[in-house]
Amino acid sequence: MIVHQPPAKLCTSIEHAQSTAMACHLRRLLLLFLATVVATAAPALAIFHFDFRFDTDGPYSGGMMSRHDMWRRRAAESKARHAKNSARLAKALGKDTGDNFTAADVTVTPYTHQGHWLTVGVGTPPQPSKVILDMGSDLLWTQCSLVGPTAVQEEPVYDPSKSSSFSLLPCGSKQCEEGTFSSKNCTDKRCAYENYYGVLTAVGVLATETFTFGSHRNASVNLTFGCGKLTNGSIAGASGILGLSPGPLSLLKQLAIPKFSYCLTPFADRKTSPVMFGAMADLGKYKTTGKVQTVPLLKNPVEDIYYYVPMVGISLGSKRLDVPAESLALKPDGTGGTAVDSATTLAYLVEPAFAELKKAVMEGLKLPVANKTVDDYPLCFELPRGGSMDGVQAPPLVLHFDGGAEMVLPRDNYFQEPSPGVMCLAVVQSPFEGAPSVIGNVQQQNLHVLYDLGERKFSYAPTQCDKL
Repeated sequence: MIVHQPPAKLCTSIEHAQSTAMACHLRRLLLLFLATVVATAAPALAIFHFDFRFDTDGPYSGGMMSRHDMWRRRAAESKARHAKNSARLAKALGKDTGDNFTAADVTVTPYTHQGHWLTVGVGTPPQPSKVILDMGSDLLWTQCSLVGPTAVQEEPVYDPSKSSSFSLLPCGSKQCEEGTFSSKNCTDKRCAYENYYGVLTAVGVLATETFTFGSHRNASVNLTFGCGKLTNGSIAGASGILGLSPGPLSLLKQLAIPKFSYCLTPFADRKTSPVMFGAMADLGKYKTTGKVQTVPLLKNPVEDIYYYVPMVGISLGSKRLDVPAESLALKPDGTGGTAVDSATTLAYLVEPAFAELKKAVMEGLKLPVANKTVDDYPLCFELPRGGSMDGVQAPPLVLHFDGGAEMVLPRDNYFQEPSPGVMCLAVVQSPFEGAPSVIGNVQQQNLHVLYDLGERKFSYAPTQCDKL
């Protein structure tokens, strides 16, 4: 903000005393100094705009894992991730989930295989850190030498003693008080936290640090983050997590980023997926293969784990399924609704919707139901001998939204081939009554989706994401 001052008096010959002449000279110097300050400070006082594009690497980019193994692993990790988010949600809603989310139910797997990642610079000077994009949590954190031994990662562990911009946050700080951690406490006046990721646990202390984004066009910003580590499991070479949920410590909230978008390439293609922030997030700037549709972005009144959209029905091909709209609605007590998540592989549907879809798929798909089961998939079919899923025709799965918008999902966005000769429905039932339905990342493949947080709108359009 520039404060406008009334014009200063000019010095004239009427000022005759020696002391007055000295005052006149000092006044001229002061005016010159103020003009210089305003000229140099104005850019720093301008509003910061985080307008950036990142080309993120997928979970299996550069790997040698087969497509079948990749799908099985992602299904297991999807279950682990959904267990974490469902447990947090159940706690927020005051729901009893029984024994649905015990550690024995979920295999500990490398967290990085569940999402896309990018490399950022941490500290001054920057130290490289590979972080996983996560729309189911808000905290940005990286493994840190300050908290002791860490899980194995590709880059050297971030060392805050080598940074001139690192600063710990006390327990009384606003960030510590507002943070939505699994648990927190004061240790030596530090804000110590604990967060759960499936059956993985991350601990650390809250701090501020300079983060540098971009490889060609750099932007450096000061952010609240977690200086931490995993206490069990691994993140398979990654250093930490970049939370993009609606929570208070999200990068989006800290930098007041009004909108962001992403376009996920199919995982089996092993190609990068673009993520855009600020002015770069605009579906009108990019080529799409279908029309842009927009629905309201809903807010859960109880929790800030997910982004919600108003799904009201489901079709398989041209057949509208008998799913009551109220079973899909977000309730005033925070239960139900339909969430969008970029790091959950399988889709989740509430019991009435899942039962109807399962019945319709079994009736409509001209394949025998598989006798053998595949872990984490509730319904599988036997493929023709020597054939693959590529040769099978399946009607599109259509998600209907309030206002008439539709999301049309081709076969590859709701079926997977986790074992040779077997084709499985990549949709499962929500784990407890009151849990939301979830549109996962496989359902969003080759869709450019945009979250307009200022206008509370969710837009999407079919897009060839590797051409964006």
